[in-house]
Amino acid sequence: MTPGIKAAERAGIAYTLHDYQHDPETESFGLEAAEKLEVDASRVFKTLVANLDGKELIVGMVPVDAMLSLKELAKAARGKKAVMADRQTVERSTGYVLGGVSALGQKKRLRTFIDESANSFETLFISAGRRGLEIELAPADLAAVTGGRFAPLKQR
Repeated sequence: MTPGIKAAERAGIAYTLHDYQHDPETESFGLEAAEKLEVDASRVFKTLVANLDGKELIVGMVPVDAMLSLKELAKAARGKKAVMADRQTVERSTGYVLGGVSALGQKKRLRTFIDESANSFETLFISAGRRGLEIELAPADLAAVTGGRFAPLKQR
């Protein structure tokens, strides 16, 4: 049981786990999840960590078939500039390895922003905390557990 699953359990939200055989040669973990689970890629969200104004780590979540707009993320977080955090920083602050970073159960809870497109689905899929394991949950539950806010985050 990953910290992400434990966080969902503690929060008492409804969720479904989806396990698949992860291919270590894959280049896009999120697109691999969508393909192997036979789910539209717009329902599978990736968890990305950025540094806001050089002072704070924040999370931006967008569909795996989209690119995160760092400008929109900074705007949503009421900052000036966001840049992607490096691998070591991400892994140290979240407690997860890249490709398995979950918005749930992070070692240090980071402010979270979820692309508004999530609200067009009854449920969406995010990493459950390891490569090859996704958790399906309602967007409102994701926001409640993470303290997340919805905002336009995709590159146009």
